[in-house]
Amino acid sequence: MERIRRRMQEVGSRREFLTGVAALGAVAAIPAPLRGLRIERTAPADSSGAGSLRAHAAARGLMYGTAVNPVLLDLEGATGGNSTDPYTRLVAEQANILVAENSMKWGALRPTADRFDFTQGDRLLRFAGIEGQLVRGHNLCWHQSVPAWLTRTASKDNAREILTHHIQVVAGHYRGKLHSWDVVNEAVHPSDGLPDGLRKTLWLDLIGPDYLELAFRTAAAADPEAKLTYNDYGIELDTPEDVKKREMVLGLLKRFKAKGVPIHAVGVQSHLDATGPQPGQGLKEFIREAARMDLEVYVTEMDVNTHAVVGSREAQDRAVAAVFGNYMRLALAEPNVPMTLTWGITSAHTWLNDANTDQRRRPDGTPERPLPFDDRMMPTPAFLAIGEAIDRSRPSRSGNA
Repeated sequence: MERIRRRMQEVGSRREFLTGVAALGAVAAIPAPLRGLRIERTAPADSSGAGSLRAHAAARGLMYGTAVNPVLLDLEGATGGNSTDPYTRLVAEQANILVAENSMKWGALRPTADRFDFTQGDRLLRFAGIEGQLVRGHNLCWHQSVPAWLTRTASKDNAREILTHHIQVVAGHYRGKLHSWDVVNEAVHPSDGLPDGLRKTLWLDLIGPDYLELAFRTAAAADPEAKLTYNDYGIELDTPEDVKKREMVLGLLKRFKAKGVPIHAVGVQSHLDATGPQPGQGLKEFIREAARMDLEVYVTEMDVNTHAVVGSREAQDRAVAAVFGNYMRLALAEPNVPMTLTWGITSAHTWLNDANTDQRRRPDGTPERPLPFDDRMMPTPAFLAIGEAIDRSRPSRSGNA
């Protein structure tokens, strides 16, 4: 990232990130472990070409990616990062792996019991093919985003067949085209009180605990080339709640391995709070335990909630950059973490600013800035923090920074 730093010195402001934070009333809003991060400039960086996150990740054998809404992509103008549409160009420039936010979930794919709609998922695959990007599938089995017809018609007599058929058709449709699938999403929920920590869901109720194994084995048969992933949230921190859930997830993974269930990775969603506790030793130990089970770990959905950050947008940016920098350095230091995706790439399209979500709003009414690019498609300080963490993670394949 040194070239970016030099460019920023030439064209931008010389304010340092943490200089003057106290005057903004923002130091108290940034957790103490994050206050040591320094990124030298706040001016927009040269983020294209060799300065992109895609280029920095590729130079170190890593993947940086983002969740996208395929409807927003200018497919006709997708030509190697040269689209005239700013969002399309940004996604093409910055990511070497993509995942659909919603287009491959049950609710989007299954308008009726007897019809599949692959329109938007296929659109994403076509875009990625043009731009030379990989694609993740998200997801084959979840308790949310299920169509109304499913809850009306599924029963203990037919649920196994419905789930199997769905995975066979969907994973079969994308056979050989995807890097990985989130096969089962968010199946652990200790507060539901079950001995094995499983979440009370339609699938658990109608099929039983072996719905998990059924999903993975069916996915493996339908697409033997995809890396099969269990994906969950709330396992990043060292709070009592996250420690307990992390143990339950590890227990699930160990049961899978003991039974020979085909699984290759665990996804850690990483929706973090800028003013809350931060990941630490517990997550590092979790990643290393996954490695001992021969599992990769993917950071699958990272963003940083800033609803409680006090001060201006610059205060938000400092807090978000600190979280990204520290978290990425921790995760990418582990050799079995080859991939990190942010849940969106620009605050113009983040779910955290969606009026339809149940997220808390900032008291001053301003939008959140949780991602490496802002609503004008300009790089935020988090962009530099991610790039620097990537650069520090392992040697460059070319031997250059």
